[in-house]
Amino acid sequence: MRTLELLAPARNLEIGIAAIDCGADAVYLAGPSFGARQAAGNSLEDVKALCDYAHRFGARVYVTLNTIIYDSELDAAIELALKLQEAGADALIVQDLAIARYRQLHPDLLRIPLHASTQCSIRTPEIALRLRGLGFSRLVLERELGMEEVKRICSSVDAEIEAFVHGALCVCFSGQCYLSVHLNGRSANRGECIQACRSRYDLVDRDGKPVKDGGRALAMDKTLLSLKDLNMMEHLKTMADAGVMSFKIEGRLKGISYVRNVVAAYSGALDSLVDASGGQYCRASFGRSRLGFTPDVNKSFNRGFTDLGASGEWACLDAGKAMGQYVGRVSGVGLRSGAGNEMEIRLEDCRTAIHNGDGLSFIGTDGRESGFKVDISEGNRIICKNVPGLKPGARLWRNYDSAFEKEVSKPSVRLISASITFRSEALSETVFRLEISAVTEDGRSVSLVREEKSELARDRQRMQEILSGQLSKTTGIFAFGVVSIEGDLPLLKAAVINALRREVAQELQSQECHFRPILNLQSEGQAVCPDVADYRNDVANEMAAEVYRSGGSRYVYPAYELSVKGIHPKWGDLQTAQERTELMRSRYCLLRELGYCKKTPAYRRLAAENRIGEGIFIRNNSRMLMLEFDCSRCEMTVTRP
Repeated sequence: MRTLELLAPARNLEIGIAAIDCGADAVYLAGPSFGARQAAGNSLEDVKALCDYAHRFGARVYVTLNTIIYDSELDAAIELALKLQEAGADALIVQDLAIARYRQLHPDLLRIPLHASTQCSIRTPEIALRLRGLGFSRLVLERELGMEEVKRICSSVDAEIEAFVHGALCVCFSGQCYLSVHLNGRSANRGECIQACRSRYDLVDRDGKPVKDGGRALAMDKTLLSLKDLNMMEHLKTMADAGVMSFKIEGRLKGISYVRNVVAAYSGALDSLVDASGGQYCRASFGRSRLGFTPDVNKSFNRGFTDLGASGEWACLDAGKAMGQYVGRVSGVGLRSGAGNEMEIRLEDCRTAIHNGDGLSFIGTDGRESGFKVDISEGNRIICKNVPGLKPGARLWRNYDSAFEKEVSKPSVRLISASITFRSEALSETVFRLEISAVTEDGRSVSLVREEKSELARDRQRMQEILSGQLSKTTGIFAFGVVSIEGDLPLLKAAVINALRREVAQELQSQECHFRPILNLQSEGQAVCPDVADYRNDVANEMAAEVYRSGGSRYVYPAYELSVKGIHPKWGDLQTAQERTELMRSRYCLLRELGYCKKTPAYRRLAAENRIGEGIFIRNNSRMLMLEFDCSRCEMTVTRP
């Protein structure tokens, strides 16, 4: 039986607890520093509190230590890793190989499992084997891999495999995006990404003229590098059968309602997969959630969804922000007479009820996304503050559903099932020996023996019903179910039975949950490294450089970030950022997305009309970036001009 893990994001302690309550088998969050989301740090005390809560259900907590680390920071990073281990974290998610090297050198000090972050750009069996050789027990795969590539990696390496199933997509191979630091000096590998991929660009030739098709500008003022959000809900079984054991939801900057909703939806889907597997799969933790709402991922933040399947379905070219659910088309717009700045909007083709307080979005007359809040909704009539750029014919989407947000905020609880057996024996006419035994689904057990003064119940069936009803009440985190009631039944008051049940729950709660085993392999082999470790290996300190040298690299170049700063460390071979051109590499191809794959007649027609033989460019204000196309790999790169 293979364990399947649903891994949820947590910006803070409250959201982490909510994720566990809604069905997550594990949660990942940042500690105080060295996390790839600078705005999502947490204190060691909160990390410990989340570990304590998650471990009640056999759920795990993984902490991100997934930035590249400079030499001057190594001591602080290692000290933090040791403190997180002490706080009860179940694993560290790591990008910088110096952490793995330190554990190789000091296995008695740093014992915690290490997970290789998606920032390690794991997209081939060779990279997977290299990281496994460094002692990483889990590999978090690159997000844009096809299922055949996932299968090859899973079959080639003895490690846990984790893959993203939902949330925002980086257009670039993770860990190898240098666009932010090139444009602004802020490094994505340091948790400072400016999200330049969500900006608007023009598609132009080398001279800055719009690329045209039939005289019409093809793509001007569009979010040309912005991808839709990932949604693999329909592919969970395929992923599990391929060898994926951890299903990861993106979103450490998302709010609590988003996490509750998406976790609950995927937890239900995984439960269905497990239930239908005939014992092939089981969940990695214990307990089932009782939700206060019906989950629907379409009602939480999303930029539209893709499963990275057919071309032409990856990008959201009109908007880099969430548009939400389509609700209808504007048929009429006008200012309300005598109402100051109020507007009345009428809809046609209305697909769903709109509520007061909803947030609606649209693409304005300037081609940009915009939005407004609904003050009053009456059927197909909306009253709101004046909305510039909204005209008849505009399509409306709902990106904030006020009614659903209220539903999601209702309490959800997670309960571990436990069975109770009640036995009683009359020691005399007025004294009974009571024995209550309970066993939880994770294997905790307790047996209480008490003597109680009472008389024999005259109506055995009625007493049995009372016992069954009182003993099967939910108490704390346990959902009790009565297996059997045996022996001479005394006449017991409900208060006595309830006190016994609460004592049983307290005893069970005091015991540690029996974790369901997953691999968490610690064995280490030899890391085989490339002959040339260039800037895309993100080597930022001497200890990481030693990993590559000991693994066979003859040349180790410093991380892009160091070269931009003009730092050439003693361990790094000389190479400057100006000599490097590749700022981003992606499986996403803009030409393919627009319907002009270079292998098709459509591209040849485009090339005949435009001067793109000398290069295709994207432009933001006056900044130009060159697009190059590696058709043999079906990959696109963004480079400096």
